[in-house]
Amino acid sequence: MRILVIIPTYNERENLPKIIRKIQNLGIKNLDILIIDDNSPDGTGKLADEYSHKFKNIFVIHREKKMGLGTAYKTGFKYAIEKGYDYVFEMDADLSHDPDDIPRFLKEIRRVDLVIGSRYCKGGKVVNWPSSRRLLSFLANLYAKILTGVPINDMTSGYKCYRRKVIENYDYDKLRAEGYGFQIETVFYAFKKGFKLKEIPIIFHDRVEGKSKLGRKIVYEAFFRVLSLCLHDRRWLVR
Repeated sequence: MRILVIIPTYNERENLPKIIRKIQNLGIKNLDILIIDDNSPDGTGKLADEYSHKFKNIFVIHREKKMGLGTAYKTGFKYAIEKGYDYVFEMDADLSHDPDDIPRFLKEIRRVDLVIGSRYCKGGKVVNWPSSRRLLSFLANLYAKILTGVPINDMTSGYKCYRRKVIENYDYDKLRAEGYGFQIETVFYAFKKGFKLKEIPIIFHDRVEGKSKLGRKIVYEAFFRVLSLCLHDRRWLVR
């Protein structure tokens, strides 16, 4: 069993050492880390290279400019397929996703195809978000769930574990979103292809170091991408 944890980075120099240390301290065999850096001005990419020279299980992909979360994960998925990994994680670099949850994901992925770390199922929680951000996230997920018909409470979660066969079956030309809409797309298409999905509760902590990457463009993109997926779904059902 080979495991890959994909961590996209942009200006995460202060957070990267912490998340790498926490993952390495888990002591999980055959677990590799892939850092995908978008030419971070703060030197995150250079620091990632230092870790890759120090640890045999850390690899780095450098991209020329900031290209978005969705394209980073597509790059990581294709890398995972090429290298033959069995299980593939998505994880933020800012420690909002607790690496200590990885063993729980690995336990659940034995019985399903995609495990989603959920803030909005029983036991899930968000810590240190302002009420406005919490409301926006909750309503966005409710909107996505109702319109797509996918029975998942946290459609925008960025903490996931995939079986290899799920990412092998994606049509990457259809995964168009660059921001959090990408998370909705991956859940939607996995569900439509008949893969078994499961949510497990996570405690989501707002970042302490660095700045959030969420902006209006990302919110608008996710809103309209859900509408697009719904239109696709209707055409798919008519066939």
